[in-house]
Amino acid sequence: MFEQQLMKVQKDQGFIGALDQSGGSTPKVLRQFGVSEDEYSGNDEMFAKIHEMRTRIMTNPNFNGDRILGAILFEDTINRKIDSKGVAEYLWEDKRIVPFLKVDKGLADEANGVQLMKPIPDLDSLLSRAKEHNVFGTKMRSVIKTADALGIRAIVNQQFEIGLHIIAAGLIPIIEPEIDIHCPQKAEAEALLKAELLNHLNRLNSNQQVMLKLTLPEEDGFYAECIEHPNVLRVVALSGGYSLNEASERLTRNKGMIASFSRALAEGLTVQQTEEEFSATLNNSIERIFQASKT
Repeated sequence: MFEQQLMKVQKDQGFIGALDQSGGSTPKVLRQFGVSEDEYSGNDEMFAKIHEMRTRIMTNPNFNGDRILGAILFEDTINRKIDSKGVAEYLWEDKRIVPFLKVDKGLADEANGVQLMKPIPDLDSLLSRAKEHNVFGTKMRSVIKTADALGIRAIVNQQFEIGLHIIAAGLIPIIEPEIDIHCPQKAEAEALLKAELLNHLNRLNSNQQVMLKLTLPEEDGFYAECIEHPNVLRVVALSGGYSLNEASERLTRNKGMIASFSRALAEGLTVQQTEEEFSATLNNSIERIFQASKT
């Protein structure tokens, strides 16, 4: 199964959908989906509401492996079910979509212009559970706010240190050092980040593969060296707050990058829509992102 998933991620056209909003961002996502905070109380009801949203997306006929390579899930999601199956199992067995799992526990306070990941004390047990659910890979996010060389080096060091641990557990890590799209020196931060990424990639053994999830760059084709690197399975782009239109246009100009959009994928979807309206909106977004990912 891992080999089948590997071939799909490596060879097929498509993109990765990000459905991994955590507790901190969930209320905002639910508001955008048309669910107000007075419609639920406490985390249990909140996570139930977001699971309803994700289920409506994942069970839609347009959400399938023809155009979507993989989906990134929140930890809570792999413990839930769709049609009596675990969500990760449902995605692969019924939709032919490769499941990934968000493993980070959120962001630490800003220091040296970046936000590192908080400690992940239960990482080994989380990776073990992921394997039990036939999850292919993981994702972990940290954020770069300014072009601070020390901070960016610290972020990449942390990402690869944990990434090597994930590789040893038999999973493929998506390394995500996001650059905030509002960073005042975004192009400079990108140059520092690329140099650090290549430094770490060049130290990997031939059998150690990673994926990279990066903010769409200011210079078209900027991450070509990363895309072509033998230790990189795929480079995926995050929408980072850009609208679907802008994210898709930027992605089209970056050959070899594919999308891993969250906000842009769910743009325009609301709980109040009829199935016909919901399906048409989702299909339009999927097709737009798919076409942008083919370049």
